[in-house]
Amino acid sequence: MEILFLIGILIFSVVIHEVSHGVVANALGDPTAKQAGRLTLNPIPHIDPIGSIALPFMLALFSRIAGGGIIFGWAKPVPVNPDNLRNQKYGPSLVSIAGPAANLAVALVFGLTLRFLPIYQFSESLAFIFSAICYLNILLATFNLLPLPPLDGSHVLFSFLPRNLDSVRIFLLQYGFVILLFFILFFSDIFSPFIHGLYRLIVGSPLFL
Repeated sequence: MEILFLIGILIFSVVIHEVSHGVVANALGDPTAKQAGRLTLNPIPHIDPIGSIALPFMLALFSRIAGGGIIFGWAKPVPVNPDNLRNQKYGPSLVSIAGPAANLAVALVFGLTLRFLPIYQFSESLAFIFSAICYLNILLATFNLLPLPPLDGSHVLFSFLPRNLDSVRIFLLQYGFVILLFFILFFSDIFSPFIHGLYRLIVGSPLFL
């Protein structure tokens, strides 16, 4: 039940992530996501069977069996047409950054609430919920900034990558997803100290999960 609960929090967190992309794209002149009906917090149009359910479940199960690990996932990307953006140079980067920024904002709201209000004394279950929301959103914000397709960090990287490094762009587009899965399965623990440290900086207490 705890695993299913964490997956539920993760699903709504990735939905907020994707909707934020669409909202910023729409504000910058691209209504593609809005026209596709993706500017909604209803999770159904956003759920990816693998990224939103299967992979998070396997990672959560592995985390419980191994006594640690990272739970990660994604939703269906909102459609964005960069040709519609008024700012052609930095517009794509702003749209890409919107998702991680939204997750960080959610983490701050729930983490600082947990820090400055006596939620632990009021309800341990509620404290667990707030802690999980804060932690998972920090994780999403951090991982999505990795410069590997299809993550947001790759779009930011490609916006600033000079043309003489197009071979790097092509390589990452071809193999980035495989590299990402390999990294999540075998090397994601190297991010744990950073994620835990940022969590503790916001909440002011050890991880309550």
